[in-house]
Amino acid sequence: MSATPRTHAPAHHGAQAVPAPAGQDGAEEGSDSPSHQGRRVGPQRGRLINRVGATAVLTAAAVAGVGLAPGLGTQADAATLSAKALRIAAAKRGAPYVFGAAGPSRFDCSGLVMWSYRKAGKNLPRTAQAQYNKTRHIGQNSRRPGDLVFFHRGSSVYHVGIYAGSGRIWHAPHRGARVRLERIWTKSVWYGRIG
Repeated sequence: MSATPRTHAPAHHGAQAVPAPAGQDGAEEGSDSPSHQGRRVGPQRGRLINRVGATAVLTAAAVAGVGLAPGLGTQADAATLSAKALRIAAAKRGAPYVFGAAGPSRFDCSGLVMWSYRKAGKNLPRTAQAQYNKTRHIGQNSRRPGDLVFFHRGSSVYHVGIYAGSGRIWHAPHRGARVRLERIWTKSVWYGRIG
């Protein structure tokens, strides 16, 4: 694990980078860091459940609207739209971050959100702040997979991702990074729903 703190660049909104909170090393899913290693379970020795695999199952279940994400499949059009956008964003895993890019193979944060929702059938504005202004604002306890997560300083939104469940988002993090699933690293977030 590196001693250098991970920073989260403010994408294309001009603010300074924010250091990750203590205890978060910024390792991507699938890394061999201790926090991502599997653990033995049950009587079947030698069988490991990889946390990355579990996250993938949770995301797939949330997108499909099955038992692990209760209510997702029952919210009619808005839930269907959000589930489609989430699935589309997840399919872009590994696409490089490029400032100002909005697909199909390169993205910045709001570009990934805009592209995913457009492919799902809904046009959104281009910037994270404008996307926040177009959403129905909801509380953390109401969030569900497919909702948008807006990172802010004061009243200014500087980053956006698509909520995947279990405290994680799909997003295009910053220059030098790729679209990935990552745990929400701060409490300075707002939630919004499209539809």
